[in-house]
Amino acid sequence: MGNNIVETLIGAIVLAIAVFFVAFAYSTAEVSPRSGYDLTARFTRVDGLSVGSDVRMSGIKVGTVTNQTLDAETFDAVVHINIRDDVKIPDDTAIKIASDGLLGDSYLSLEPGGSEENLTANGEIQFTQGAVNFMDLIAQAVFGSAGGSKE
Repeated sequence: MGNNIVETLIGAIVLAIAVFFVAFAYSTAEVSPRSGYDLTARFTRVDGLSVGSDVRMSGIKVGTVTNQTLDAETFDAVVHINIRDDVKIPDDTAIKIASDGLLGDSYLSLEPGGSEENLTANGEIQFTQGAVNFMDLIAQAVFGSAGGSKE
Protein backbone atom coordinates (compact mmCIF):
# COMPACT_ATOMS: atom_id res chain seq x y z
CA MET A 1 0.00 0.00 0.00
CA GLY A 2 2.88 2.36 0.83
CA ASN A 3 4.39 1.85 -2.63
CA ASN A 4 1.13 2.82 -4.34
CA ILE A 5 1.00 6.15 -2.50
CA VAL A 6 4.64 6.94 -3.41
CA GLU A 7 4.06 6.00 -7.05
CA THR A 8 0.90 8.09 -7.17
CA LEU A 9 2.71 11.07 -5.66
CA ILE A 10 5.58 10.78 -8.14
CA GLY A 11 3.11 10.48 -11.03
CA ALA A 12 1.26 13.59 -9.84
CA ILE A 13 4.54 15.55 -9.63
CA VAL A 14 5.57 14.45 -13.13
CA LEU A 15 2.13 15.40 -14.47
CA ALA A 16 2.32 18.84 -12.80
CA ILE A 17 5.75 19.46 -14.32
CA ALA A 18 4.47 18.42 -17.76
CA VAL A 19 1.50 20.81 -17.47
CA PHE A 20 3.90 23.59 -16.47
CA PHE A 21 6.10 22.97 -19.54
CA VAL A 22 3.12 22.88 -21.91
CA ALA A 23 1.79 26.16 -20.48
CA PHE A 24 5.24 27.74 -20.75
CA ALA A 25 5.69 26.58 -24.35
CA TYR A 26 2.24 27.85 -25.33
CA SER A 27 2.86 31.29 -23.81
CA THR A 28 6.26 31.75 -25.47
CA ALA A 29 5.47 30.25 -28.88
CA GLU A 30 3.04 33.01 -29.91
CA VAL A 31 0.43 30.53 -31.12
CA SER A 32 -2.42 32.86 -30.33
CA PRO A 33 -4.79 33.71 -33.17
CA ARG A 34 -3.04 36.10 -35.48
CA SER A 35 -4.30 39.57 -36.05
CA GLY A 36 -3.01 42.07 -38.55
CA TYR A 37 -3.08 42.26 -42.30
CA ASP A 38 -1.63 40.02 -44.99
CA LEU A 39 0.85 41.05 -47.69
CA THR A 40 2.75 39.17 -50.39
CA ALA A 41 6.19 39.53 -51.96
CA ARG A 42 7.81 37.75 -54.90
CA PHE A 43 11.40 36.52 -54.76
CA THR A 44 13.68 34.64 -57.15
CA ARG A 45 15.24 32.73 -54.20
CA VAL A 46 14.01 32.13 -50.65
CA ASP A 47 16.80 29.85 -49.41
CA GLY A 48 16.66 29.42 -45.64
CA LEU A 49 13.34 31.21 -45.19
CA SER A 50 10.50 29.16 -43.72
CA VAL A 51 6.95 29.53 -42.47
CA GLY A 52 7.12 31.16 -39.05
CA SER A 53 10.21 33.24 -39.86
CA ASP A 54 10.26 36.79 -38.52
CA VAL A 55 9.47 39.91 -40.50
CA ARG A 56 11.47 42.77 -39.02
CA MET A 57 11.68 46.50 -39.46
CA SER A 58 14.67 48.30 -37.90
CA GLY A 59 15.46 45.03 -36.10
CA ILE A 60 12.03 44.85 -34.42
CA LYS A 61 9.66 41.96 -35.19
CA VAL A 62 6.55 43.36 -36.88
CA GLY A 63 5.20 40.24 -38.54
CA THR A 64 5.57 36.60 -39.52
CA VAL A 65 5.91 34.54 -42.69
CA THR A 66 2.62 32.64 -43.00
CA ASN A 67 3.01 30.73 -46.27
CA GLN A 68 5.28 30.15 -49.27
CA THR A 69 4.09 29.12 -52.72
CA LEU A 70 5.56 28.80 -56.18
CA ASP A 71 4.08 30.80 -59.06
CA ALA A 72 3.69 28.18 -61.82
CA GLU A 73 3.97 30.76 -64.62
CA THR A 74 6.95 32.87 -63.52
CA PHE A 75 8.57 30.30 -61.20
CA ASP A 76 8.95 33.00 -58.55
CA ALA A 77 8.59 32.18 -54.88
CA VAL A 78 5.55 33.99 -53.48
CA VAL A 79 5.92 34.68 -49.77
CA HIS A 80 2.83 35.52 -47.73
CA ILE A 81 3.37 37.55 -44.58
CA ASN A 82 1.20 38.88 -41.78
CA ILE A 83 1.98 42.35 -40.38
CA ARG A 84 0.74 43.71 -37.04
CA ASP A 85 -2.20 46.12 -37.26
CA ASP A 86 -0.31 48.97 -35.59
CA VAL A 87 2.48 48.95 -38.22
CA LYS A 88 1.72 50.79 -41.45
CA ILE A 89 3.95 49.94 -44.41
CA PRO A 90 4.56 52.59 -47.12
CA ASP A 91 3.77 51.27 -50.61
CA ASP A 92 7.35 51.85 -51.80
CA THR A 93 8.87 49.70 -49.06
CA ALA A 94 11.63 47.26 -50.00
CA ILE A 95 11.90 43.79 -48.49
CA LYS A 96 14.93 41.51 -48.48
CA ILE A 97 15.93 38.16 -47.04
CA ALA A 98 18.58 38.58 -44.36
CA SER A 99 20.16 36.28 -41.81
CA ASP A 100 21.45 36.47 -38.25
CA GLY A 101 25.12 35.90 -39.06
CA LEU A 102 26.61 33.13 -41.20
CA LEU A 103 24.80 30.30 -39.45
CA GLY A 104 21.78 32.22 -38.16
CA ASP A 105 18.15 31.90 -39.16
CA SER A 106 16.84 33.78 -42.16
CA TYR A 107 14.23 36.50 -41.76
CA LEU A 108 12.60 39.19 -43.87
CA SER A 109 13.85 42.74 -43.40
CA LEU A 110 11.56 45.64 -44.33
CA GLU A 111 13.14 48.91 -45.43
CA PRO A 112 10.39 51.55 -45.49
CA GLY A 113 10.21 54.00 -48.33
CA GLY A 114 9.14 57.63 -48.24
CA SER A 115 5.68 57.34 -49.78
CA GLU A 116 2.70 58.77 -47.96
CA GLU A 117 0.50 55.96 -49.30
CA ASN A 118 0.45 52.72 -47.30
CA LEU A 119 0.00 49.14 -48.45
CA THR A 120 -3.44 47.76 -47.73
CA ALA A 121 -4.51 44.25 -46.79
CA ASN A 122 -3.62 41.66 -49.46
CA GLY A 123 -1.26 44.15 -51.12
CA GLU A 124 2.06 43.20 -52.69
CA ILE A 125 5.50 44.56 -51.88
CA GLN A 126 7.09 45.39 -55.23
CA PHE A 127 10.76 45.90 -54.33
CA THR A 128 12.35 42.60 -53.27
CA GLN A 129 15.83 41.16 -52.88
CA GLY A 130 16.22 37.40 -52.69
CA ALA A 131 18.52 35.32 -50.54
CA VAL A 132 22.27 35.42 -51.07
CA ASN A 133 23.84 32.00 -51.59
CA PHE A 134 26.94 32.05 -49.38
CA MET A 135 28.39 28.90 -50.96
CA ASP A 136 28.38 30.58 -54.39
CA LEU A 137 30.09 33.65 -52.93
CA ILE A 138 32.77 31.54 -51.23
CA ALA A 139 33.37 29.51 -54.40
CA GLN A 140 33.64 32.70 -56.44
CA ALA A 141 36.12 34.20 -53.98
CA VAL A 142 38.24 31.04 -53.84
CA PHE A 143 38.16 29.94 -57.45
CA GLY A 144 37.51 33.29 -59.13
CA SER A 145 40.63 35.00 -57.79
CA ALA A 146 42.90 31.95 -58.25
CA GLY A 147 42.47 31.73 -62.01
CA GLY A 148 42.00 35.41 -62.76
CA SER A 149 45.64 36.38 -63.38
CA LYS A 150 47.75 34.56 -65.99
CA GLU A 151 51.17 35.92 -66.81
